[in-house]
Amino acid sequence: MTHTLKLLRLVLFFSLIFPLKLAAEDGYRLWLRYDLLTDQQLLNTYRTQIKGWQLKGESASLQASRQELSLGLSGLLGKQIAEVEIVDDATLVAGTVASSSVIASLDLGEQLSTLADEGFLITNTRYQDKNIIAIAANTDIGVLYGVFHFLKLIQTQHALTHLNIQSTPQIRHRVLNHWDNLDRTVERGYAGFSIWDWHKLPTYEDPRYTDYARANASIGINGTVLTNVNANALVLTPQYLEKAAALANIFRPYGIKVYLTARFSAPVEIGGLQTADPLSPEVQAWWNSKVSEIYEYIPDFGGFLVKANSEGQPGPQNYGRTHADGANMLAEAVAEHEGVVMWRAFVYSEDEPDDRAKQAYNEFKPLDGSFKDNVLIQVKNGAIDFQPREPFHPLFGAMPETPLMMEFQITQEYLGQGTHLVYLAPMYEEVLRADTYAKGEGSTVAKVIDGSLHNYNTSGIAGVANIGTDRNWTGHIFGQANWYAYGRLAWNPQLSSEDIAEEWIGMTFSNNEAAVKTIKSMMLNSHEALVNYMTPLGLHHIMGAGHHYGPGPWVKKMPRADWTSVYYHRADEKGIGFDRSKSGSNAVAQYFPEVAKKYGDPASCPEKYLLWFHHLDWDYQMASGNTLWKEIALHYQKGVDSVRQMQQHWQNVEGKIDAERFAQVKAFLEIQEQEAVWWKDACLSYFQTFSKLPIPEGVEKPEESLEHYQNLSFPFAPGIRPRW
Repeated sequence: MTHTLKLLRLVLFFSLIFPLKLAAEDGYRLWLRYDLLTDQQLLNTYRTQIKGWQLKGESASLQASRQELSLGLSGLLGKQIAEVEIVDDATLVAGTVASSSVIASLDLGEQLSTLADEGFLITNTRYQDKNIIAIAANTDIGVLYGVFHFLKLIQTQHALTHLNIQSTPQIRHRVLNHWDNLDRTVERGYAGFSIWDWHKLPTYEDPRYTDYARANASIGINGTVLTNVNANALVLTPQYLEKAAALANIFRPYGIKVYLTARFSAPVEIGGLQTADPLSPEVQAWWNSKVSEIYEYIPDFGGFLVKANSEGQPGPQNYGRTHADGANMLAEAVAEHEGVVMWRAFVYSEDEPDDRAKQAYNEFKPLDGSFKDNVLIQVKNGAIDFQPREPFHPLFGAMPETPLMMEFQITQEYLGQGTHLVYLAPMYEEVLRADTYAKGEGSTVAKVIDGSLHNYNTSGIAGVANIGTDRNWTGHIFGQANWYAYGRLAWNPQLSSEDIAEEWIGMTFSNNEAAVKTIKSMMLNSHEALVNYMTPLGLHHIMGAGHHYGPGPWVKKMPRADWTSVYYHRADEKGIGFDRSKSGSNAVAQYFPEVAKKYGDPASCPEKYLLWFHHLDWDYQMASGNTLWKEIALHYQKGVDSVRQMQQHWQNVEGKIDAERFAQVKAFLEIQEQEAVWWKDACLSYFQTFSKLPIPEGVEKPEESLEHYQNLSFPFAPGIRPRW
């Protein structure tokens, strides 16, 4: 890197940390806003508690820690805090036993032994009769994680006394999946183009790449898959491996490994072979050679993410082989380099099934125990496709001999896309805390994916990224909260949505008590609001075709029945809902008996999943005493009313946060309110053609005719999947 480029990066970096007061707050800094604390009393307290700091060591990760600590403390405390050689009272000391003589002299061995490679310890202690704060870890990257956590304590105005924080990640591979294409379009992306400027790489390294790494490291994400699961084999060619290596070099100090998507047919498409059969010796040799080549470019390459035999993607079944055959071939190729293969379980065959929700279980359950040790099966949170709400996937708990990793969607493909305020941590939490009963009560999904339930040899979690070239990274300011929440839950799946929201608000907007309370209330209620105005009571997959934008319960003319809406809601003159009970597809049988019994009976099935598992009459009596038709209508209206309440609450924070971000969110809430009404009106108008019942009292009548909603067209909606 040239001296000029280094200087440019440093100038930009400082400008982000210490922006001119006249500059607009555009959201670029995410939650890493190190602005001067406005509470003078608290500021004075912190200044007396941190008079100097010491962080020795020359590794790239320790240098990143040093830079972050210097920038953070100077920004938050409003003056340059000196890095000291001699430890004095009120000194912060950070490091490992190997890098810091001070840390080595402290009696921290027992505590450090519980932290593994990435954990950290923050504690008040004594050194040579002086009071100090120690950030200690077993590795340099653990120190960096500890530094970010310590700065968060100050950002969120926590006391720096009586500290005894021990934190270690519960999941090993904490990965972002970028659905970014080599032409810089982003499938299901709603924040601009891909941040990877392949044309300018590897020569020009955009400073944004470093800020991306900082943001991810601050929440414990340690891996990134650069390219779309609908893969392009060109990314495995030297031209692109050189570019990926440049990114890996930037990410490495921040503990982030690079992964790539492997197109299964690459040996044919770029290798000149006549087959991609995983049992073919020449195919195996090709992949072994390709993997060796990749590791020459990227010595710490993480491995492959694979989508195979799903939605037209090639895979081992093209050659009469199993998913295990395909995954194991790649796993053997990366094994000696300690790489992993993340093999997606989002599959459905060309033959239309009686119930697509059953396919992944049917294909993967029989293969349990047949995968190599370095294969993780990546399973979506639900069995259909990232719907606003789904019951947890029945595969969780069903494969005790095979590590399963969670796949959440952070980008809001089915949740209002780029303009709806929807805090997804409650949805993630709902899934993670769901009880599979795989080993009796308490066998939660979280315990499956962290490996503790079945003693997996490794563990993983993936989030489909919502990051793009928009200045604020995620399009919607509150989209940042979902990126943040994913990272925090990937580190510790037991964290609560409320605690994560409080952290993010304090770091992103304000620690003003009234503002935090108001914004937190909006966030915690936002997911339920969206479910109500889109897919209440277990309805699912009723969005517009292709672009997935807006309502489309009438969609029925598609190449496959299971790509239509009518396949899933099955509305008729009698009632509505997909019967997955014993009398229907019997998908409930894929769950353990305790769960199957609960979901299989309408009387015990949680109402939020009712129409997912049951086709019920329009006059079916709900727990409220209302008929099903009335209850559906009231839920749609409740969703609309909730958005209007969010608008009122947001108005109350005017003046408590910056004007720029306030105005953007206010405008987006107006769009959300309009589209919530659109969803309500379009869906109720369509379903009314079957129920033949009037719109109930208390529910606003549709503003337009059904034909109006059916004729709306969105040929250029963002995020549409490319067709190669």
